[in-house]
Amino acid sequence: MEYTQLGRSGLRVSRLCLGTMNFGVHTEEAEAHRILDAALDAGVNFVDTADLYGWPEHPGLTETVIGNWLARGGGRRERTVLATKVYSDMGDWPNEGGLSALHIRRAVEASLRRLRTDHIDLYQMHHVDRSTPWDEIWQAMDVLVTQGKIVYVGSSNFAGWHLAEAQETARARHLPGLVSEQSHYNLLERTVELEVVPAARRYGIGLLPWSPLHSGLLAGVLRDERRGVRRTVARAAAALA
Repeated sequence: MEYTQLGRSGLRVSRLCLGTMNFGVHTEEAEAHRILDAALDAGVNFVDTADLYGWPEHPGLTETVIGNWLARGGGRRERTVLATKVYSDMGDWPNEGGLSALHIRRAVEASLRRLRTDHIDLYQMHHVDRSTPWDEIWQAMDVLVTQGKIVYVGSSNFAGWHLAEAQETARARHLPGLVSEQSHYNLLERTVELEVVPAARRYGIGLLPWSPLHSGLLAGVLRDERRGVRRTVARAAAALA
């Protein structure tokens, strides 16, 4: 497995990051745990999730599945760089979504409970919140870092100018700011090359592509469907190896 530093940070992560959006929804917990174990055995130390995953019926379910896996011990938590996200509506009541300081505070506590851990290595803003000032967001994130509940801050689905605005505000507060941006990026979806990639390079922000295989299209999922092939855990583990 190849490892690299995440953006300009000193954090070393595997170049392959295991996305978990379907865990608990389309992938049963036992199978999800086998996939996580196979990834760890292959040297993948980077696991990404979000508080929303498990929607629409069970938001938070995926974090619970991962938390149960981490709780099995065996060095799973110590060997894993754990990333999750905040922003999405987790209920119908006011302040149950967005990036207000109040929601960030409540959301991180809920994620920590579901993940059964005392800290999150990479806490990512899932989307831009145009109604919350950056000073408020960075103040909330700085409190979490000081409390030891998160280590690094990242973003997802940001435009290039959002990255610039976030970083310049963080700089004014003498904070490190973002270390990563997670964007929709693959051979068919390359819009981020226009502004997001140049902005990330300028500010030393690592780029994490989501859906790198375009929901399996670039991996031959349509061909496999026509042939009646079902991708199994064994094949996934072999691919990781």
